[in-house]
Amino acid sequence: MSEGTGSPQSVRLDKWLWAARFFKTRHLAVEAINGGKIKVNALRAKPARPIAIGNRIEIQKGGLVWDIEVLGLSKQRRSASEAALLYSEDEASLLKRQEIVRERRDTGVGAGDSGRPTKRDRRLIQRFKIPNDSGS
Repeated sequence: MSEGTGSPQSVRLDKWLWAARFFKTRHLAVEAINGGKIKVNALRAKPARPIAIGNRIEIQKGGLVWDIEVLGLSKQRRSASEAALLYSEDEASLLKRQEIVRERRDTGVGAGDSGRPTKRDRRLIQRFKIPNDSGS
């Protein structure tokens, strides 16, 4: 079996998700797969599951859902334009995801949500929590 010639017949799921640029690292892809966020042909999968052309993959990430069909295989991460050629997304999935993004943008949900208070916020919280001792 020659590794360097032609395109591969199958690729590991975690490697394909990384190469198709759905996840920044393979480790993040493995965590999503193990967490049940990735389904292949409507079934939960393991990171080493072989992916072939024609498989349907459902990806849940950050409150968004992609329903895609595998069009190409790659073991290497390439440019975003090349990665986009590895799959095609259902029209319904694309429209639903765009609507969710538009709704989030309009309502401001998730914008600037660092979860950690600023120095000013912390002072206001302390002022509220700690009673003033000057009135004794």
